[in-house]
Amino acid sequence: MNALISACDREQGRLLDVVRTLVARESPSTDRAALETCAVELVGFLGSAGASVTRVAAESTAAHVVAEWPGGGPRILLVGHFDTVWPMGQLVRMPIVERDGKLFGPGIFDMKAGLAIGLTAARVLAAEVPESRRPRVTLLATSDEEVGSRSSRTEIERRARESAAVLVLEPALAGGAVKTARKGVGEFRLTAHGVSSHAGVDPGAGASAIHELARQILAVVALNDPGRGLTLNVGVIDGGTRSNVVAERASALVDVRVTRAEDAPRVEAALAGLKATNPRVRFEVSGGVNRPPMERTAGVARLYELARAVAREMGRVLAEGATGGASDGNFTAALGVPTLDGLGALGDGAHALHEHVVIKELAPRAALLAGLMAKIAEN
Repeated sequence: MNALISACDREQGRLLDVVRTLVARESPSTDRAALETCAVELVGFLGSAGASVTRVAAESTAAHVVAEWPGGGPRILLVGHFDTVWPMGQLVRMPIVERDGKLFGPGIFDMKAGLAIGLTAARVLAAEVPESRRPRVTLLATSDEEVGSRSSRTEIERRARESAAVLVLEPALAGGAVKTARKGVGEFRLTAHGVSSHAGVDPGAGASAIHELARQILAVVALNDPGRGLTLNVGVIDGGTRSNVVAERASALVDVRVTRAEDAPRVEAALAGLKATNPRVRFEVSGGVNRPPMERTAGVARLYELARAVAREMGRVLAEGATGGASDGNFTAALGVPTLDGLGALGDGAHALHEHVVIKELAPRAALLAGLMAKIAEN
């Protein structure tokens, strides 16, 4: 373990260079050309790290990046993404700056620093551990995680099924804790189709879509069960044309979070079963749970214990926790493949203007990941 720690410390400068370069290549999920520019940089860094690199085509976004390092042990899949929530030009508002031991920039915490940590750990492992004793490592960097992983999910799940473990390079929880559970996520659209009329002259001739939607929203809110980790949030409402017109149409977007896999079909059925209270209004529900929850299974717990043992060898304490956000680790854990999330950078501000990583923790995080991969190969 000491050799891996020392090697990662020596890689600190190169690791920071990778982080800075990737962040400088802005890569909004919806900008294919920008994503490709970032992917080209990533491919170059992965090749320099000794990986064999290929691309996986995607219809609506830039091709995903796959890097592989040989080994004689079990296959381990590292998962991350290079798309971000930030629009092109965000660097003007959020320049890459170093301040108080932190490095700031759009997408740095979520999660370009995680990709740099992953490739650094794989490079160090290949250099320090004989091939016969180290795992076969695959790093899959996708281009559409922030918009639902529509084009990458099949590839993620295919490679996960071939792997003994999946290690997700998303950022850590506060204090460096890894994530052993995540909520599943769904999005639904409620749409009411009413009958328009003049609100003053003949209101009875109309049937308000907005009034119907308001009643349905109350039914949606009643489905919340925080004790089970089941939450529904009506986040967007749209409808009507003018205040003196009985609304002909109204819609709402609902975010759903589930902690338990068994709750996903239940909430889907409950929402699908909503019926209009006004017979003159047609009511529709579309959508579904698109990311299953990542539950803390025995396989997840075992990976955490291995990671905690590595941290102890480093003289550190590694905590675990759960989060309401989702990642591509939700997909792999739902397949029954042991998955550990939050192995990326320490910092704060995902999707926020103060997004940053803690510089001094980058190399130790790479050492933790390298040590965990080595320990998986031993067990």
